[in-house]
Amino acid sequence: MSEAFTPANDLERALVEAHAGRLEPEDFIGRLMASEVFMPVYESASGQFGIQASDKARPLMLEADDGQRALVLFTSPERAKPFLKDFPDYNGGLVTEFTWILERTGVGFAILLNPGTEVELALDTAGLAGEA
Repeated sequence: MSEAFTPANDLERALVEAHAGRLEPEDFIGRLMASEVFMPVYESASGQFGIQASDKARPLMLEADDGQRALVLFTSPERAKPFLKDFPDYNGGLVTEFTWILERTGVGFAILLNPGTEVELALDTAGLAGEA
């Protein structure tokens, strides 16, 4: 781990430990399931007074060259800021339980946790389906 990524919460500490091989993947998933994450959402510029026009949050989804879709999540809103500079329409978001996100989004896509950081992680939601 370099000085560029200093863990700021329990989930980030677990992520660093998992990347270093000091935490088993199953144990990390257990901690992730018990944690809150930040989900960037689209905020329409047409909303008045900072109120979003739609009642449905549109989370940031990316698509790989092979067509695989991935939901973008972060361990905190602060971790999202550098990445979201390339996605200015996603200037909203919510901090919520990881399990809440799984329950509402279902499966069939990947999850990118902390993309653009040294400890980014890609997860297949199919393996998490029974966990939520």
